[in-house]
Parts: sequence; C-alpha cells; structure tokens
Amino acid sequence: MKNILIIGAGKSSSALIKYLLDQSDKENLFITVGDISTKNADKIIGNHKNALAIVIDVFDKNQREIAIKKADIVISMLPARFHIEVAKDCISFGKHMVTASYISKEMKDLNKAAVKKGLVFMNEIGVDPGLDHMSAMKVIDRIKDDGAKLLLFESFTGGLVAPESDTNLWNYKFTWNPRNVVLAGQGGAAKFIQEGTYKYIPYHKLFRRTEFLKINGSGNFEAYANRDSLKYRNVYGLENIPTMYRGTIRKVGFSRAWNIFVQLGMTDDSYKIEDSENMTYRNFVNLFLAYSPSDSVELKLRSYLKIDQDDVMWEKLLELDLFSSKKKIHLKNATPAQMLQQILEDSWTLKEDDKDMIVMQHLFGYEINGKKQQIESSLVVIGENQTYTAMAKTVGLPVAIAALKILKGEIKTPGVQLPITKEVYEPILKELEAYGIKFTEKKTPYLGYNPNNVIG
Repeated sequence: MKNILIIGAGKSSSALIKYLLDQSDKENLFITVGDISTKNADKIIGNHKNALAIVIDVFDKNQREIAIKKADIVISMLPARFHIEVAKDCISFGKHMVTASYISKEMKDLNKAAVKKGLVFMNEIGVDPGLDHMSAMKVIDRIKDDGAKLLLFESFTGGLVAPESDTNLWNYKFTWNPRNVVLAGQGGAAKFIQEGTYKYIPYHKLFRRTEFLKINGSGNFEAYANRDSLKYRNVYGLENIPTMYRGTIRKVGFSRAWNIFVQLGMTDDSYKIEDSENMTYRNFVNLFLAYSPSDSVELKLRSYLKIDQDDVMWEKLLELDLFSSKKKIHLKNATPAQMLQQILEDSWTLKEDDKDMIVMQHLFGYEINGKKQQIESSLVVIGENQTYTAMAKTVGLPVAIAALKILKGEIKTPGVQLPITKEVYEPILKELEAYGIKFTEKKTPYLGYNPNNVIG
C-alpha cells in the first residue's frame, strides 16, 4: 500500500481526510493522521480499516522522523511556521510534501535539494493561496494562447458566513483563524498598480478604500486591498500588466465598521496591557479614549469618532456588547489585538448549525484584434455543516487531489513550487468540479479604471 502521512488534524483537514479515505480502496492507500491530540482525527476516521490516528508532537524529532520515514508522501496541515522541520525531514528521507501555505524563504531554500532528489514540494494549494492561483492561471494561459494582451487582472477572495446563517449586523462570523482576521492588513502599506500608476494604501486608511463587487447572483460585496499585489506579476507572468489588484472580500459595510477598531488602536499587537485579565469589555474600550470625570464611555467614543446615535455603525458596536461592565476578557498580559479577538469571538463564533461560504472572483481585462474585452470568473461554495465547511472543502480537497496525483506520478515536475502550471491546475480543477467547486465565467464589457487614458 502507498502510505500518506497527514500532520495536523484541524478544522481544514476534514474534507482532505475524507477524500483520501474514499479513494483508499481503489488507490491502495493507507492514511496516517498525526496530531498532538487524536480527537479530531478519530472523529473523521471512525473505524476505517485504511487509516490510523497517532499522536505526533512536531517538536519531538524522534517521533516526527519515525512517522515521516514510513510515508511515501507527507501532507503538512500545521501552521505555516511549523512546516520547515517537516520539510527538512522530507528532504532527508526522500519524501514528497504538500502544504496549503505560502512558500516561505526557508522552504524556497530547499528547492535545489528537492530537485536533486526528484521530490515534488507542492505549496500554496489550498483556497487562498491555491484555488486562486489555479483558476487565475487557467484563464490567463487561455487568453495568452489566443494571442491577446492582458490589460487588467483583479482577484478577490473571502471566507464569509452563508446567507442562511447571516444573523448579525456585521454580516460576518469567524470561518477561519480569528487572529488572522484581527491582524489583517498590518505589516506595511497595501501595494498595487492601476492603469500603469502605482498605488499605496497605509494600514490606517486601508478599510476606507474599498472596491465594490457583484458576484454571480450572490449579492453585493466589498473588498479591501491585500498587502502586496505586485509580487504576483512575476508569479503569473504578467510583468508588464497595467492593472494588478488582489483583495479580501467582505459584505458591504463591514470595512467601514472595522475601521473604528483600527482608528481606536484596538488591532495593535505590539504591546501588552497591564492587568488585562481583570478588565471588562467596557474597561477595554475606555483604554483608548480620553479621560473625562463626567462623560460616559459611550459619549466619549461617539464624540471622538463622530458617530451619530442613530448610525448603523453605533448599532454594530452595541451588538458586540462592547460597553458591557459585566463581561470580562480573562486574558493575562494580552495585547489590544488579543483582547479584541476575545470580544469578537464571543459574538462571531459559528453556531453548531451555521454554514460558512467561500466567495472568489477574478476579473481579466485584455485586448485582442484591437478590441478590449473582459472576463469575469466567479466561485461560490456553501459549507455542509461545521465539520465539512466550505473552508475545509476548498482548502482540503485541492491538497488531497494534488497529493494523490503526485503519488501516482501524474504531477512529477520536482522542486518547491506553487500550482501555476497546466500539469497541476488542469486535472485538479477538473476533478474539483465533481465536488461543486466550479467557476462560472462570463464575458463583460471592458471596464478598466481610465478609459480616456488620462493620468490617474
């Protein structure tokens, strides 16, 4: 039997494990799932004869090496910062490897060794990154093959709550790592290019400069810019493209409200708050407001941010119990970002019967035979339940399909890579359609930003 080792059995692993179990008899597979706790893995595996859940502490070198030596391919579903030790072992013992994470510098440094040993190290093959790369390159390559010139590429992705589970004024619940949501956009200005003009948005302005989208009959959305869209020009072979923009999707109105937290300083993760474990939600808000012997916290905040009492922004804050003098944060030596995350998890955690939703849209503007045209490619996936979420499907299934195709020799180009070649994206996208992960394309008039060619 071919042995597949999966390290990490978190929420995004459910669809991955199920896919491989379903293929195990036909493809003669044995799946070992290792984690610091076997609880989640045991739940998904059940009594399947072709699978085993084991305890793996990724920091235990001996434990990790024993498991990797037995495998033919290793799938790491660990947090990105933990992949590298697994990757080094895969080089040492000659094992292929798959991750859904961005390629780190440390991982990239292993490319020569992977190529020398004929090993495929596939990264960035989840949803974002992953599905975005594959679906974009499929259309980009087709446009180029037709002899057209690319003028515009925009790509947007969002992990949201499904319409039937959208029960709060923010139109949002946590479907992925809450910490990543709270810290989104930090670490430098957002960079992109529009009509040949470079644009930069500093963090404190990011959530007030949004794009508006209509996606495949699923309603109105907005998107704020990702941190660095420019690096994808080289990745996608679009070095000379005049417009390149990547963004994160939210429902309309989210960004304006989120900007309140940014302006107050609540998303800052660079320092710790004294006595944070004893603070109420109200105490936390008051940290960021001027002292007044007479004005209430509510009045001070409304005055500072110029929010009217009948503004929906104010209703959104009230909905979070942000001014509660009874609810405590209970986090010791916490940063403002950690404290805000704790408050938001109280309101935005998915309930047992809630469903999530993945939304993705690409816009491709191009010129062919002197005529400008545009293609809109969109994806909407609704989760089944809290185990087989849309996030788990769109992350886990591409990972699983890629791993099996590597194992069978159908994907064989060695080295540290992401899924941007036809060898990789064509068969994976085709198989994903059977699981309801299918992009809808339509041609639209070329919109651009600057039809009169005036410097913008």
